[in-house]
Order: sequence, then structure tokens, then C-alpha cells
Amino acid sequence: MATLSELIAANSQLNTQEEEHLAELVAEWRLLADLSFADLVLWLPIRKDEKSWPQGYVAIAQIRPTTAATVFSNDLVGTKITWGQRPLIDQALSDGEIVKDTQPELVGEIMIKEETVPVIYENKTIAIIARHRNADLMRSPSKLELNYREIAHKIFQMVTEGTYPIRNSIYSSESAPRVGDGLIRLDVNGIIFFASPNARSAISRVGYQGELEQKNLGEVFTNLDQGDNQPIDESWKNLLSGKNLRRTEYESTKGVIDLLVIPLTQGKDRIGAIVLIHNITELRNRDKALITKDATIKEIHHRVKNNLQTVSALLRLQSRRVVDPIASSALAEAVRRVASIALVHETLSNQSAETVEFDQVFDQIIKNAIELNPRKIQVKKVGKFGSFDSKVATALSLVVTELIHNALEHGLSDSGDLLEVEIKNEAGLYSVTVSDNGSGLPEDFEIEKSSNLGLQIANTLTKNELNGSIKLFRNKEFTSGQIIFSIN
Repeated sequence: MATLSELIAANSQLNTQEEEHLAELVAEWRLLADLSFADLVLWLPIRKDEKSWPQGYVAIAQIRPTTAATVFSNDLVGTKITWGQRPLIDQALSDGEIVKDTQPELVGEIMIKEETVPVIYENKTIAIIARHRNADLMRSPSKLELNYREIAHKIFQMVTEGTYPIRNSIYSSESAPRVGDGLIRLDVNGIIFFASPNARSAISRVGYQGELEQKNLGEVFTNLDQGDNQPIDESWKNLLSGKNLRRTEYESTKGVIDLLVIPLTQGKDRIGAIVLIHNITELRNRDKALITKDATIKEIHHRVKNNLQTVSALLRLQSRRVVDPIASSALAEAVRRVASIALVHETLSNQSAETVEFDQVFDQIIKNAIELNPRKIQVKKVGKFGSFDSKVATALSLVVTELIHNALEHGLSDSGDLLEVEIKNEAGLYSVTVSDNGSGLPEDFEIEKSSNLGLQIANTLTKNELNGSIKLFRNKEFTSGQIIFSIN
């Protein structure tokens, strides 16, 4: 399906500012659909050039209300009509004025009333909104429905004056409060003269138990128990006066509500405002729980890292007191392996995700290995590891550590020490090759029969934890250890 910008480019000569105006309207017109209890379709006049009279129209956007059943089951975006096929749209374009409720028309099994609204920008009609409502649902409206429709009419009038959508709007995001969450209608002085049941419930949740109508909304919040919730830049009376577009949160010990203030204008005059209110107490509680959980997990990784470093230090102290060189070497290898696992937990303790950026771990493994080696070693890394979950990262860190130290201890050449690590990733199938320029392996070498504990550990972890394979081989002037494993 073509996008909004593609449909505009293919069927009109609108400039960038006009196209942006329509994009902002579409981003924010759910408010209009919900207040109108109506399906909205945005029709773009099809013109060859700026001076040409339109040949017809193309539907470039459509939205259904959340406050009423839709009257259209099919998608109209991309549909084209010719001039004269829909007289009400033609009239709105020609006159530049709203064409109000007409006689209902039978569409399928539903009697539908249509209203057309010119979208005007910089004194030019650039599109037409067609508003479609079920006529049977309009016969005995409630107080809530009457207020919603009156507000919708005022905002549609703002559309024709080019003042809606409000430029640089802050309420088009998916998280913004909606009509069904709760609505308060203010007069020009900020006095409440209508509050929906959901709005009353939301304000009651944060501690207000009195009647809302005929009260100043800003004073209602000013008189609530503020705690640490007093605004710094503006008072609640200014924030909720309805003079300017505002979005803010109010939090008490009992709950949290999200408030969105939208001013209503007529010409150059301000005539009131609406305030959309959403009770987000449970959402904030879940956010706090997630933050607490995340902080707890990071603290656990931090403590595990500290404990592993303590174990490593104790083993290092023990190795210095051991006279037997074989035992001392074994303890030194244990220190190295514990330190590799600690690196993974250190990385996890410094980030929010439960995945490890393994290139950071690898860089530290290389750094530690070179610091312990008295020879000057040239290291070349080709490719990147990326991110792994903690289980894979822990096993991989040990395997890579063993291969690197095996190369440093047994595989480097006297003529020049070169260590190369190559990482390849093909659709989740990883190949990690650690190569050195040493003298090579014995001809009868088999890793399964090797008595080297480090290689046995690497072999076992590769097979059992990484579900992969490991092999050591001689290739031209390099001896290589290679592991292959896959990440689903």
C-alpha cells in the first residue's frame, strides 16, 4: 500500500509545508474521529498543476473511531473518485466551508450521514475530510455525546481556519491520553462545565472527592496534597488554564494521571479548552517494578563479579605460596578462567539488557592476556562478535580465553609474534578462528586425546554449551584453533 507522502506526490503539486500540514493532521485526527463518533476519510484533490481544477480525488488516509462502531468495513485508502461523483466533497472544496449534516443515505444496511470539512492551510484548501456517522445512533444523544459533538464541531472549524492541528504538537504520540480515557471541557476562564465519568474517576484516584463542574481545574489540583509534585516552572493554575497546549503528569501517593490540555479557538479568539486525562497508575507501577527488577539484576551481576574477583585474588595469593611449579601453573590458569567469567558479569552489571556486547569482553580478554605475557605481541582482529545472551557469552569467553592463551604459550614464533582472531557471522552461524604463526602442531595431534586441560575445557564447552564444534589445524604458516557454533 502506498504511503501518505507517496499518494500526495503522485496526485498533486502540494509544497513541503502543505504536505507536512496533512501529515500532522493525520497524526492527530484520532481525537476528531473519537469526538465525532465517526469514520473519517481524507480526500486529496487530484491536480496536474497548481492552477488546474481537480479531475477528482484520491483517499489518502482513513481512521475509525474507538468510541463507536465503524460504518466502513473496507479500506478506502488509494480509492479514486471523479469530480461530480461526490457532490458534498465538491461543494466543500468550492466554497471553502463545512457542509453540515445532510439527509442520511443508505450504505449497505446502514443509514449514514456525511459531513465534509475543507482542510485549509495558508488560505488554500488542500484536502477535504469526509465525516461519516451512523444516523440511527444520533437520535437521542446523551450529555456526554452532545459535548463530544460540540467539541468536535469547534475543532473541525479550527481545521477550516488553519489553526488545527496545532503546530509543534506534543500530543500525537501513541502514549498520549485519548478521548475515551477521560475528558474535561473548560470555558475561557478555565472553569469546568463538563467532565466525563472516566475523567471524574481519574481525578478521584489522585485524591479529589468533590464535584468538578463549575470548579477551576487549576485550583482543584493546587488544593490537592502536593507532596513532592509541585511544578517547578509553572503553577497548576497556569498549566491547566487552557490558554496553551500543555502535557503534564500529576502524581500523588494514591495514583498518577497524565493530563493533556488542548486550547480551542475561533478565529483569533480563545473560546475554551479540553483536557484529556488518563489514569496511568498501573502503568507507572509496572514501570517502577521493571526499574527495580532491572536494578536488582544489575546489582546481582555486580556482586557476582566482585565475588569472582575475590576468588581470583585468593587463588593468586595461593599460587604465590605454592612451591611446586606445576601446582602454581594450575592455580594461575584457574585465576585466568575465573577472571574471564567475571568479565561477562562486569559487562552485564553496566548495561540494562540481559545480553552481552561480546566485543567489549574480547578486548578485555586480549588486554589481560598481553599484560601477562613478557613478549611484544601483535594482535589482529577481523570482524565483530556482536551481542550474546549471558549463557553463550560465559561459555564463549572461556573458550576464546583458552585458545588465546594456548597460542600465547605454545604457538608463537621467535621471528615475530602474531596473533590473529577472525570472526565470521553468516545468518547466525558463527565461526571464530584464533591463529598464530608458531611452529605448529604434532602430526598425530587430536584434541579429543589431548592431555591439555585448557583444550579439554574448550572442547567440552563448545560442544555442550555452544552446541558447536572445535578443531585445531595447520594452514600454510599459521596454526589455528577454530570454533563453529550457531545462534538462533
